[in-house]
Amino acid sequence: MKIFLSSHGHLASGLKSSLEILYGNCDHITVFDAYVDENSVQEQIELFFESVEEDQQVLLISDLYGSSVNQAMSMYLDRPGTTLVAGANLAFLIGLMGRDSITREELKDLIEQSRKMICIVNLEEEEPSSQKDFF
Repeated sequence: MKIFLSSHGHLASGLKSSLEILYGNCDHITVFDAYVDENSVQEQIELFFESVEEDQQVLLISDLYGSSVNQAMSMYLDRPGTTLVAGANLAFLIGLMGRDSITREELKDLIEQSRKMICIVNLEEEEPSSQKDFF
């Protein structure tokens, strides 16, 4: 499985940096920080797909659903084995680590788990079970 992660600004490279601190080298993840230089999302995705083998699963991951970055990535959904996920967070990316592939059902479950990681932290309350189970 190959991953192309893109965001507005440096969020994508920051997320990959965090993953590399936790897991080491993440060569299967290509990042593109949009709108920080003259390069376009389309150009970078085209370069990315040049390295994708015919039968390889591809996850395109954007920072924000409906955004310009997400819309540019959606133009590649006709490629075989390609799925686009919007709303990346570190918990979601951690859930992808160590996988060679992922089914649509597993993706749905992982998205639901990563949504639960966004919460208000109250010291008086018991830790949500989803946080205990996630890591």
